[in-house]
Amino acid sequence: MSDLDLLYTDIEDALRSSIRDLLADRCAPDSVTALYDGDRSIVDGLWKALAVDIGVAGLLVPEDRGGLGASAREAAVVLEELGRAVAPLPFLTSAVVATTALADTDGELIGQLATGERTAALLVPLSTAPNGVLPTVSVLGGKLSGTVTSVAGVLEADTLLVPAATADGMALYSVPAADALLAQVVSLDMTRQLADVTLDDTAATLLIEDAEPAIRRALQAGAALLASEQVGLGRWCLDTTLGYLKQRRQFGRVVGGFQALKHRLADLATSLDCATAAARYAAATLAADDPDCDIAAAIAQAYCSDFAVTAAEEAVQLHGGIGMTWEYPVHLYLKRAKADQITFGTSGSHRAQLAQLVNLPTPG
Repeated sequence: MSDLDLLYTDIEDALRSSIRDLLADRCAPDSVTALYDGDRSIVDGLWKALAVDIGVAGLLVPEDRGGLGASAREAAVVLEELGRAVAPLPFLTSAVVATTALADTDGELIGQLATGERTAALLVPLSTAPNGVLPTVSVLGGKLSGTVTSVAGVLEADTLLVPAATADGMALYSVPAADALLAQVVSLDMTRQLADVTLDDTAATLLIEDAEPAIRRALQAGAALLASEQVGLGRWCLDTTLGYLKQRRQFGRVVGGFQALKHRLADLATSLDCATAAARYAAATLAADDPDCDIAAAIAQAYCSDFAVTAAEEAVQLHGGIGMTWEYPVHLYLKRAKADQITFGTSGSHRAQLAQLVNLPTPG
């Protein structure tokens, strides 16, 4: 294991404070719940405040191209806070995945993503693992045709980054989102809504000729940093449930004093510590371009995706009747956790990938 410092720096703590204050002021649970009724009015204003006013859209972009020149560690802190608030923002899809895919390009697009002037989405199903099968549309004469299903971030995107099959392999093109046909998908988690995207002889601009390495790198960054979102989600579930059980009384005593509930909370707190360590290590290795990066990402997703679901399920159950109501926000966290469980690959697929990375023999 690499010798990396996993402790939060003063800069990361200051960034966390700014993000948390913004979300506390602008991302109320009832505004997030309104997404399930089709009201997406919270998204644009909140994204502008986060991406432009605070400037996190350019965290992973070098300063000479208009970004902040930060690293995956800072991006992980942002995602922890976004998970803690189940914020319906395209930070993961645009500022992490799309930006990482364009990391080696010199065009104006990456600079516009860094300033928040534009938002982009990589046209792959949200469930695509870093080592999974990549969908490609066909290209003929610089025009693209094909359909890609269950893509996240396209409803907020100005630009689509489209993998396309060519005679020499896989290339990456850009297409204005307005030129594509988008069919919204009713998703379990409407805070990261999916859409099916169809291109029909659509004019496109070539960005990268040999694009598969860049796309794989972007998906790996997404998987590694998604773990931090799952940690933030799980931390909210534990903190909120603990606070509730300290106040709720039954049979003349505080519910949190019952031994069985103490054990469940202790188990959850221990799991949170483990998930935090795994997510921090994944972010740190990604930031340092460490040789352990692939292994760290697989470990983080294999553990954190299941942890987040357990934390949310425990929150629903330990809140009792109120945890089952629409007005109380716990259901938002359970839905996000379940959706995240298959985002960028299932925990099972990451365990299989981890087995290959550490040369474990295939059961047989």
